[in-house]
Amino acid sequence: MKYSILLPVVPARPEQAVLFANLVQWTAAERLWQGQSLVLDSHHLAAWLAGIGVRVPMGFGVSLMPMRSPYQAAFEARSVALATGHSVVAGFGPGPVSFQSALMGQPYASPLRASREYATIVRALVSGDDAMVEGEYFSVAARLPKRPAPPVEVGLGVLRPRMAALAGEVADRAITWLLPAGYLAETLLPAMRGADRKLDKPVRTTAIVPLAVAREGRDVTALVEATCGNHLKAPHYQDALRKAGITVSDQGDAQDAARVADAGAFLYGTVEQIHDRLAEFAAAGVDEVVLNTIGVAQTHGPKAAALDLLQILGSASGVSAADVGLT
Repeated sequence: MKYSILLPVVPARPEQAVLFANLVQWTAAERLWQGQSLVLDSHHLAAWLAGIGVRVPMGFGVSLMPMRSPYQAAFEARSVALATGHSVVAGFGPGPVSFQSALMGQPYASPLRASREYATIVRALVSGDDAMVEGEYFSVAARLPKRPAPPVEVGLGVLRPRMAALAGEVADRAITWLLPAGYLAETLLPAMRGADRKLDKPVRTTAIVPLAVAREGRDVTALVEATCGNHLKAPHYQDALRKAGITVSDQGDAQDAARVADAGAFLYGTVEQIHDRLAEFAAAGVDEVVLNTIGVAQTHGPKAAALDLLQILGSASGVSAADVGLT
């Protein structure tokens, strides 16, 4: 199983991402992942980093479909691959119903159908094929100009079994967020593997896992709230957590945050304890874990988040915490 890093800050200036992009080069991390930003566009940030010479593999998990057409999504993902010289994982999801309504006037009547059409179009385009789809939500008859480029994998954000099955059919990656290893092993991965696969290669699974190293002065409940408090208030996340056996309320309050930590959806402990819990994701069949230290960055600052990441991943290039000003 490979490890990657989630950018734990929402930059207003691109310089704020440099430390974490460099961590991908200094450690054994596979790639730098970004969630959906509404401040500085994630693809623009990746291109800026490449422009100053910090070229690392990128992952986007997940970009919200109402933000861009599937053609634009494919064009941007391949642009990042060309700019960085590395492979890209481009993950997509429909987003909350309220977000869909705000941007489109009404939500998708069938988020699964919309996701199927979107992923199918993007994957055809980034693969260099003609995208010939006449769908209910998206219709395209086009292709991208052919250019040699690193590969772009297309992913779907997965929380529940039906989307897992869809990813098993039409996506290169299934990307999960805030879900314990047991739920992945018992529910989501079987749904992916049982799907009528349309592609030659098996679907791979990326789990974005929130965590923090236990240190004096840290409060695990506050860390969970800082990491995913908004997610705990979203109905689709509440439903997914309940399906995973975590009895959250409709409030998304501190008690719910404590339940998430107790259930292993948020990892907290020593570096050794975190490694033990991460091994559960490997045993479940996960291909890549993305280390999410957003809560640490929010409550204790970006350098504290970077130190956690460096200690969990270990240096692959002889760089120490002192060398980069993290101690």
